[in-house]
Amino acid sequence: MEARERDSGLRLAELVAAFSLAMDLGLGQPMEHVLRAWLIAARLGDHVGLEHDQRGPLYYMATLAWVGCVADTPEVATWFGDDIAYRGDSYQIDMAGPPLLGFMLSHVGAGRPALHRLRLAANLIATGGKAIERGMLAHCLTTARMAERIGLGTDVRDPLQHFFTRWDGKGVPGGVGGEDIALPMRLFQLADIVEVFHRAEGKDAAVQVARERRGSHFDPALVDAFCAVAGDVLGDPTTQADWHTLIAEEPALQHRLSERELDAALEAIADFTDLRSPSRAGHSRGVADLAARAAAHAGRPDAEIVAVRRAALLHDIGLHGIPASILDKPGSLSKSESQRMRMHAYYTERMLARPPVLARLGAIASLAHERGDGSGYHRGLAGPAIPASGRLLASACAYRAMTEPRSHRPAMTAKQATAELRGDVRAGRLDADAVDAVLAAAGQSHGKRRTGPAGLTPRELEVLILIARGASNRHVAHSLGITAKTAGTHIERIYIKTGASTRSTATLFALQRGLLETLEPLDL
Repeated sequence: MEARERDSGLRLAELVAAFSLAMDLGLGQPMEHVLRAWLIAARLGDHVGLEHDQRGPLYYMATLAWVGCVADTPEVATWFGDDIAYRGDSYQIDMAGPPLLGFMLSHVGAGRPALHRLRLAANLIATGGKAIERGMLAHCLTTARMAERIGLGTDVRDPLQHFFTRWDGKGVPGGVGGEDIALPMRLFQLADIVEVFHRAEGKDAAVQVARERRGSHFDPALVDAFCAVAGDVLGDPTTQADWHTLIAEEPALQHRLSERELDAALEAIADFTDLRSPSRAGHSRGVADLAARAAAHAGRPDAEIVAVRRAALLHDIGLHGIPASILDKPGSLSKSESQRMRMHAYYTERMLARPPVLARLGAIASLAHERGDGSGYHRGLAGPAIPASGRLLASACAYRAMTEPRSHRPAMTAKQATAELRGDVRAGRLDADAVDAVLAAAGQSHGKRRTGPAGLTPRELEVLILIARGASNRHVAHSLGITAKTAGTHIERIYIKTGASTRSTATLFALQRGLLETLEPLDL
């Protein structure tokens, strides 16, 4: 079996669950809103005869339904300012007819001067909100495209295009309603709303909103069934569900990604994440390619090159929790806006905290904005506390961002970006070796291909990391598929090159150069 076809150790459902946490923040909801809504929908499905072969599609519809909001974010922000606040408030309104118009008029031009708000409101009324309708259609098409890219079939993709439909046929696209909407989608439409009301105000509020929208937004039969068993299907919102256990127990969610499929899925997540801001299109993929080339140039082990690339694809996933009005602000950010922006690195780590395959990537991805002098975020790490993979990612991200346009500045030339990075090295913010590797990978340096610190080869780096974590010669040999004698030879060469005389001094060498990924313990 080719290496790229091997099991990655990650279920598709687990990766999508992590991405759904980003969607929660983009909706103005706490993390795990969407997962709770899926659980409510699944429980209600048990009461209304949801077929076994519909359980998998229900999960993926629930966790992906809001992905398309990244596509209409620029449109929503243009009309309503803070797109996250707008979506969060929209849960309180039956989004059709006069209530919808009143809601949009109350939010139009939020944060803008009064005259600008008046003009937008007049345009909204004159056009009948056609721009908003187009945004909803784009949302649905984008969501279906995401489902396709991660390998899901038409049983998921087609219903996803009906997310904004309504039982009464007054949604988007118009004229689609009733039982033309797939049962799993009807279940999620109800669960998505009642979860918010239940969490905020309790079971009675959830039942009330379901009854108020019965026959308009929601399937009357589902509402009746829900109201009869609301206590059973809603559960306790204060109880922390173990989503990974629930996923592991659902037969329809057991597809495990191959290494190739994982890379393709991460690329899809990266591309969709970058859609939140027009100026960031292609940023994550560009950082990933640059960081991987830089890691190879620096002589890092193959496994680390793969990990750095994958982490780079995910490093901006936390931006889903930042309003477009901040991401695309043409001027300087206020202090509060800057603080909110700095939170996205924390969000990234939080979203990728489980399972272990993602946690290892999240630990690297969250380091993209750390700086050697401690001025970065979100942890404010400094010096050796930032591992080598994090230093490479930070340098690659900085270079790529500088050479891309932003709403508050034009793109820098490669020469200007090189000078900026060199300045950051002198100031102690970025690591010299990492910057050298990134600039070489970007074609801005013609130096020879580098080896690791002290001239260590990629294999010697692997051995050093293993012995620094306590591996014996036998364990090194077993882990790397080499003989114990060969492992001993590598260790002798490491001692000579690093000036170490014991494992302790070799470990200190590794620590001082950020070579140890402390969140990935050795499996002896």
